[in-house]
Amino acid sequence: MEKLSPHAEEILESLWIATVEEDEVGCLLSDLDLGDEDAALNELVRLAYVETRADRLYLRKEGRPEAEMTVRRHRLAERLMMDILDIQGEKGNDQACEFEHLLHEGVDTKICTLLNHPITCPHGKPIPPGPCCEEARKKGEPGVVPLTELKAGQSGEIAYLAISDAQKMQKLMSMGVLPGNRLVLVQRFPSYVFKVGHSQFAVDDVLAREIHIRDER
Repeated sequence: MEKLSPHAEEILESLWIATVEEDEVGCLLSDLDLGDEDAALNELVRLAYVETRADRLYLRKEGRPEAEMTVRRHRLAERLMMDILDIQGEKGNDQACEFEHLLHEGVDTKICTLLNHPITCPHGKPIPPGPCCEEARKKGEPGVVPLTELKAGQSGEIAYLAISDAQKMQKLMSMGVLPGNRLVLVQRFPSYVFKVGHSQFAVDDVLAREIHIRDER
């Protein structure tokens, strides 16, 4: 398969989100800041991944697999930047945008496996699964999600803590929130209440997002 330019991948990503996740009918060329002579647009038209009609751009069925994997690479890059490297906020998003274009030729599979096949990005949007995710599910290997994505009554093993603040880390460790320990979510509102062993604790939304659980749903 021909490797696309970064700009072409970004166009496919925008089309996938609009078409599949937001149920829109294509995208306005003006919204994507595209003109008829745009090299990336012509690249995608040549491959029959997209087509233009009047002032709109549409994702063709031939382009859907590549568009889906482009979204997958971007959201895996976000997880890596924010959960493992602790690069948060706008800087994390910018770094993820640059890094996603490097996740080809099996690199995305290695990152996904390292992250234990997460099912959502840090913003709660779904990460399209790859073959490695399907294989892990067949073997009964759970994915990893922030505590905020569990429902009350659900439980799982603590996978890792995405925390760089020493005081926060010490606070969680004193609660027994350590990788390998089992956690049960009791309630989500007004704060996240969970049990570890026979003890029950409450944390706010920010801290709950930094506790990552192997999801057993």
